[in-house]
Amino acid sequence: MLVYSSGGKTLNASLTYLNNQLVKGSLQHLQLEKQNDAYEGVTFSLEGTSFRSRRGKLTPKKKGYFVAFWEKDPAGTNHPFSYEDSPEKVIVTVLDAPFSGHFIFPKKRLLEKGILKGPDTKGKMALRVYPTWEQGLNKTAHMTQSWQIEYFTNTSENRGVEKDSLPDGIDK
Repeated sequence: MLVYSSGGKTLNASLTYLNNQLVKGSLQHLQLEKQNDAYEGVTFSLEGTSFRSRRGKLTPKKKGYFVAFWEKDPAGTNHPFSYEDSPEKVIVTVLDAPFSGHFIFPKKRLLEKGILKGPDTKGKMALRVYPTWEQGLNKTAHMTQSWQIEYFTNTSENRGVEKDSLPDGIDK
């Protein structure tokens, strides 16, 4: 298990997943983002590229996975991530046994989609991601999934199986 070097703390499931899937132990400059602890918020660098990582959460009434996308300013007020201050890439990890995968979004694309705050966009405090196994989406969710898929890697053992097609008894 990955250990945070400056405090000896065991890190969260999404960072352990990323370490095992992507980088095999070469994450650097790890910094936990306590304000987004519920979403396993962390920043790090890898081979000179800066990243912000979040874990998507399954919600009971909507398809897809919800992700908080905010930080606190010095006064303690929540606000969307800004393009100017954002790391180069944002990773959203989805761990929903038996499914797993991750989105790696360039910050420029998140600005174009109005997710990061910029000169012409107010930004968003959260977003929902739709991995390839999410099917039967409404029109808006399907449109969102269509641009997100370009940035998604499915690491599930059962790639290509749709979530709704799993037999009873298998965790959905």
